Amino acid sequence: MDLFDDARAASRQARSLRSAGHRPFPLPESRWTLGQTWEHTFWAHWAVPIADVRARVPDEVEIEEHDGSAWLGIVFFRVRALRARGALPVPGISSFLQLNVRTYVRGPDGLPGVWFFSIDASNRLAALGVRRIYHVPAFHARMALEPAGGWYEAECVRVGEPGRVFSGRYRATGESFHAEPGSLEWFLTERYRLFAADARAEIHHDRWLLSPTEAEIELASIAPFALSGAPHCHCAFRQDALIWPPEPIAS
Repeated sequence: MDLFDDARAASRQARSLRSAGHRPFPLPESRWTLGQTWEHTFWAHWAVPIADVRARVPDEVEIEEHDGSAWLGIVFFRVRALRARGALPVPGISSFLQLNVRTYVRGPDGLPGVWFFSIDASNRLAALGVRRIYHVPAFHARMALEPAGGWYEAECVRVGEPGRVFSGRYRATGESFHAEPGSLEWFLTERYRLFAADARAEIHHDRWLLSPTEAEIELASIAPFALSGAPHCHCAFRQDALIWPPEPIAS
């Protein structure tokens, strides 16, 4: 991505505020502080026993269920055009790969969001920033995302913890669509708040344009507990996002 592409991405990020009617709660009144663009996003979700999640999430948040299960998601994507408000992306540090391990919760105020078990990033500084600012367990990882014969091959190996791995490949298989409110796809993807440890932060983006996805998962030991069964998978080409500064989890 060149400087012109970065500038276009920054403009799209700011324009995303024009579309907010799809959100389950209003935009924050405060100012956003970070913009970023997510490319080639892949979701793999497993239905899991709520007890496996409850044991790892503090009592301040309520575990959300859909179809009678809690859900654990592994989300792999490329970050592009990461920037502070009022600035353009800095070449060399604004693009990297990221993998999120997450579940779905409601905060003390009853509003829905994402709980992060961990974030892995191919950029060491990005991992350090996420850990310090948002209080998310964040780690440096060796990562790759490459097109190969109609598929995208994804790999993540956490530095210093070679047993924490994600490896697989995926490809879109059908016509793209917007998730309907109340559907499983909406539950898993249309989230506008993050939680971790003692903090929360607001997020904004347009509705996801999702594609049905075929995936082959080789290893998912990046998860905090063993997963079984076939995952529910989706992918998306691009999303522009804004992030607000952290607040106390109960504010």
